[in-house]
Amino acid sequence: MAQVNFVDVLDDNAIFEGSGWDALVVVTTDISKSGFDEVTLLAEHGAKVDKRVGLSPTLLFAPGLAGGRLIISPVKNSQDDFEDVRIFADAARSGIKLAKDAGAIRPLLVVAINREERYQFSTQVAALACGQELWRALERREASGDTPAFEAIGLFNSTQASQSLNAIEAGRNLARDLCGTEPERMSAPAFADYCVAAYQDSGLTMCVVEDRDVLERDYPLLSAVGRSSFAVSRHQPRVVKLEYVGEGEIEHTYFYAGKGVIYDTGGADIKVAGGMAGMSRDKGGAAAVAGLMKTLSMLKPKGIRVVAELGLVRNSIGSEAFVTDEIITSHAGVRVRIGNTDAEGRLVLADLLSHLRIKAEKSVKPELFSVATLTGHVVRCFGGYTATVENAVAKQAGVAANMAHLGQVWGEPIEQSVLRREDFAKIVDPSGAADILSSNNGPSSVTARGHQYPAAFLLEASGLSAHGLHSNKPMAFTHVDIAGSATEGHPLYGSPTATPLVGLYKYMTLISK
Repeated sequence: MAQVNFVDVLDDNAIFEGSGWDALVVVTTDISKSGFDEVTLLAEHGAKVDKRVGLSPTLLFAPGLAGGRLIISPVKNSQDDFEDVRIFADAARSGIKLAKDAGAIRPLLVVAINREERYQFSTQVAALACGQELWRALERREASGDTPAFEAIGLFNSTQASQSLNAIEAGRNLARDLCGTEPERMSAPAFADYCVAAYQDSGLTMCVVEDRDVLERDYPLLSAVGRSSFAVSRHQPRVVKLEYVGEGEIEHTYFYAGKGVIYDTGGADIKVAGGMAGMSRDKGGAAAVAGLMKTLSMLKPKGIRVVAELGLVRNSIGSEAFVTDEIITSHAGVRVRIGNTDAEGRLVLADLLSHLRIKAEKSVKPELFSVATLTGHVVRCFGGYTATVENAVAKQAGVAANMAHLGQVWGEPIEQSVLRREDFAKIVDPSGAADILSSNNGPSSVTARGHQYPAAFLLEASGLSAHGLHSNKPMAFTHVDIAGSATEGHPLYGSPTATPLVGLYKYMTLISK
């Protein structure tokens, strides 16, 4: 996997010619406060010649500085009450793109220090933004033999940040490849194989479930979604099971269910009028979880155990396709009436969560999460933001609130939604023949509480509803809907973001301590 390589730089002389760096990219809120007299003088002189300096990213001829190239990339509106650390990410992306276009291969990134708490991780967020800017699609890399744009990116005034950032970026790169690649190159079997290769010698425990009899027995809802795909060997479903165990006494255990719908046709409730375009990105949840496990395997945080299941399935159309009105018994023994075959993601997640629930019952301080590009409704509500919906146990523990705090300072903002009694009323089967109804027969985007009530379904269909506040074994569960944040740019074919990998990693390794 081609990715950027970050290097810590502490030597002030690194900004000068002959240091081994060939461009200086300065991200700053004020050109007079770059931290270097040489840079400030050049920038102020440049501003007298070119009014764009300090207002937009500009390249200045800089004899004596690294590579003779000085790129000033201004941070805009830093004093605005409603801005956040992403303004540093925006500036870094613009600056690093300019460096690349100018021919640099070893740029040095300087992020001017800002003392505001909301900008405390501006250097790290800026660095990761460079990785996002420089990622290129796997298909393009394989077809053209593309190599990384840079040999390395130096991080000025960074102490031991590069190891963490390189591991995070390795996970994000894996997640982007898995999410963003077209559905034949990254079919369910190919997705699983790509994970196997990525985790080689990682220390993770991994197995891939591919036998049809086992899948239909242990993952009946998932297998119903993929029923028509079994006829085509390269489209057949897979479940990838992963486990990380840190050194020392385990103090917390985290469980992740990742939705990996390789391609969502809508099934028998077929997507029409161009609605299928971009549906190869419906595997963003599984991709993000897969990337998270890669990062964990590299950084090896102590005292935590992390278990993940990725449900990989193609919602194919055909004579074997499952249909609305069917009643299918979930792994947890809950009889589910299918309300709409295009609401397939919650079916996949429910079986995964049921398996994780059983493991969680015997685990230390368990917390469960589902991560999915689940609903159009979350996009209608929050645009490009991630949303969380949590059960009462998680709410009492402040899970979503803590995730939101970390997401805010690490450039992955989260909106918090609330699960209410009306959400459970929506999943009652009117006929009484089944225990619950998976969905109504309309798109989530035009359904009231369309991204909240699927969490009620997940609780009931997975058996997690038996582990509420007053149960013998309360379990915190948080549903994470990334339908709006899994990609950026073009609405159908934009770049995958790997969200919420950074926030989840920081949550597990910081909040839990």
